Amino acid sequence: MILLRPSDTRGHMQHGWLETWHTFSFDRYYDPEWMQFGKLRVLNEDIIQPGSEFPDHPHRDMEIVTYVIDGTLQHRDNMGNGSVIQAGDIQYMCAGTGVMHSERNPREADATHLYQIWIPPDQSGHTPAYDQKSIASAEKHNRFCLLISPDGADGSIAVHQDILMFATSLEADQALRYTANQQRTYWVQVVSGKIRVNGMELGHGAGAGITMEEKITILADKNSEFLLFDMV
Repeated sequence: MILLRPSDTRGHMQHGWLETWHTFSFDRYYDPEWMQFGKLRVLNEDIIQPGSEFPDHPHRDMEIVTYVIDGTLQHRDNMGNGSVIQAGDIQYMCAGTGVMHSERNPREADATHLYQIWIPPDQSGHTPAYDQKSIASAEKHNRFCLLISPDGADGSIAVHQDILMFATSLEADQALRYTANQQRTYWVQVVSGKIRVNGMELGHGAGAGITMEEKITILADKNSEFLLFDMV
């Protein structure tokens, strides 16, 4: 079964310095039918204007993953981490028992485009932690590139949950097949382009929740990028 989430049905907020789309209920956007899917609690697409920032704010008991699509993101937190992540990079923060952090677009002229993902941890009270990784374009070209996992497999970032996250850049007319387990759930999120998931069309910003399927076939109608989540 495939549950479609067309791009234009997402929650949309325009704050001037920030434009954001919410796949699931978040902040002032509330839809009881879209609270989460599997282990995905938040799946936000953000565009941050030059010089703008999320000022210091707290998080607790959440696994937070940021995937930068275009631009630059500057991170600071009360664990002493200060870093800059670029397009193609992935950032991970275990909020655990509590953390304060800020995120800023340090560029003077260009916006920063990213996805931020929140995943409830396997248990509360983990020690806060931070990690990041650069992903070369070749690593995700026409293949599933593993970004996060529960055990750090294949050089991925280890998180406190039974979830796999992949990124793929798929050329037009190319297809990939992912072997599914009917005991697990899957989500595909289109970052750019247009793809077909088991024959169902998804454009930029659209998502699909997948259950009770034995395989997931993804065909690119044009050059595309997407994220795939495999979770309990």
